Amino acid sequence: MSSARKYIEFGVLCLLAALLLWWFGRNLDWAQVRLAVSNADPYLLVAAVVVVCTVYLTRSLRWKALLRPLTAARLADLFAATTIGFSGIFLAGRAGEFVRPVVLSMRDPRVRPSASLVTILVERIYDMTAVALMFAVNLLWFRPQFVLEVSFDRVRLAGVIMLSIVILGIVFLTWFRKRSSLVIDFCERLFARWRFIPHKISQFILGILEQLAQALRVLVDFRELAETIGWTALIWLSIASANFLVMRAFHLQVGPTETIFVLGWSLVGSLVPTPGGAAGAFHAATAVGLLFLGVKKEMAAALSIVLHLVDFGPALLFGIFYLIRGDLSVAKLRAMISPNEFPERV
Repeated sequence: MSSARKYIEFGVLCLLAALLLWWFGRNLDWAQVRLAVSNADPYLLVAAVVVVCTVYLTRSLRWKALLRPLTAARLADLFAATTIGFSGIFLAGRAGEFVRPVVLSMRDPRVRPSASLVTILVERIYDMTAVALMFAVNLLWFRPQFVLEVSFDRVRLAGVIMLSIVILGIVFLTWFRKRSSLVIDFCERLFARWRFIPHKISQFILGILEQLAQALRVLVDFRELAETIGWTALIWLSIASANFLVMRAFHLQVGPTETIFVLGWSLVGSLVPTPGGAAGAFHAATAVGLLFLGVKKEMAAALSIVLHLVDFGPALLFGIFYLIRGDLSVAKLRAMISPNEFPERV
């Protein structure tokens, strides 16, 4: 039943991706879209791909730093697991996140998936914080060239709300890191009294809290915290640079503020867990951000399609490379992706 449910969920997400892609392209002049793509500067696009490839290396270095308090891992294995994992995200949506810790364990049996999974949770916290700060702070001085039907004041308000949520989230995580044992004990006693809550649900919630507490303990050391923050800053500076090169390749006269503004829209779209690297949602959200800059809809569509390929395509190529070279066994990968391999409450 569980396997059937996974197939149903995947089918629903594929349908959602198809609907979003249809909505994205329903009123476009595709001849103009193709013309915009053909006129793009290939040298700048290649440069953007190279920059994106360096991002995978930087992510691997950050992952190595996050894993250091838990276990040792080789950089080559981390790079392979990172690129293959992002290939999984491209093919299967956010469910592909589970591929990374499993691939790392396949290449280095010393690293159990449970050890690397909690560090991936910390990565998500780093990345969401970095993106929210970039987008929200950028909105403080960014002025759009063109106002859509949706008032830009609402977008700015969304940025302020996002920044406030980030600040509150950091405060909460700092407090939770210090009081995690007390919070978990309190919730355990509470669930013991509230017997109307199913046992599986209460154990799931307690397990999530324990995973979060374990992940946040990685951040106790100030030196390691500074190192991982530095890698995160470099990651998102590189991603913004790649996006800037793609936008310049389409002959748009943009600067850092415009690039970060569009990047924020792209990342909101990428949160939709559809296969194909948030197919449809990424394209639509990116195009909306470009429309605020006064870019025509066909040009915006062309740029969002190419940007999607630049951001996600290199990982897929690396994944194919490791598969052809024999470093990845799909059968073994499927066998290892099991709930028993990940942290559970005991």
